[in-house]
Amino acid sequence: MTLHFDAAAARRVETSYLTPDVIEQRRQVIAALHLQPGESVLDIGSGPGLLAVDLAVEVGPHGSVAGTDISDSMLALAAARSIPAGAAPLTFQLAGAKALPFPDDSFDVAVSTQVLEYVADIPGALAEMRRVLCPGGRALVLDTDWDSVVWHSSDVSLMQRVLTVWDEHLVDPHLPRTLLGSLKGAGFDVEPPWIIPLFNVGYAEATYSGGLIPTVAAFVTGRGGLTADVVDTWTADLRDLGPAYFFSLNRYVFLARKPG
Repeated sequence: MTLHFDAAAARRVETSYLTPDVIEQRRQVIAALHLQPGESVLDIGSGPGLLAVDLAVEVGPHGSVAGTDISDSMLALAAARSIPAGAAPLTFQLAGAKALPFPDDSFDVAVSTQVLEYVADIPGALAEMRRVLCPGGRALVLDTDWDSVVWHSSDVSLMQRVLTVWDEHLVDPHLPRTLLGSLKGAGFDVEPPWIIPLFNVGYAEATYSGGLIPTVAAFVTGRGGLTADVVDTWTADLRDLGPAYFFSLNRYVFLARKPG
């Protein structure tokens, strides 16, 4: 069973996306796209809408940004975002990655961050992404391989139990390993991929991993023999590490182009 983004889960994600770690991730994503004023952009799996707003600022008032998501709770957060003056018109609607409600050749740019790892039919999702892009259009896909996580704990065996159950929140917790081939198979020209590291040393709640702890705890409790008391022990241990706290995780980024 993958992670379900109800109202509480959506708010936890929004909080973690407001940390400096993920703000920097969004900055790097936007820089890689080389957006131009007036371009049309699709954010597939737009979540709480933070990236979509940044995209709208970049393409300006003569551009456009559309966001899609399958979570009503995420869409509600996105719709409530404040749109800066001079940003592009911004719309959000309920839709999954495999059935995008747009005509062929609709967008100059498509972005999908932390989304495809939740999707069972990757060829279908990439085919849809390619379909809605204009010839020559760019696509950026960012996902995580959870084997890249380094998360220090006083109880190594408990940490491994938690992470093993946490892998169940995704359809494919190791998707980046096959994305390059999948993008090429979908007919994209793909640049060499790269990583964006998330790195936290010393415990602080206002970091990506500090915000991730309650999300992981809520998902794993009651699964794999992890009772609430066991999960509470795990979370307390991480927070009590203080300056000895250590977390590292890689985001894998793929920039592709639909042939012109």
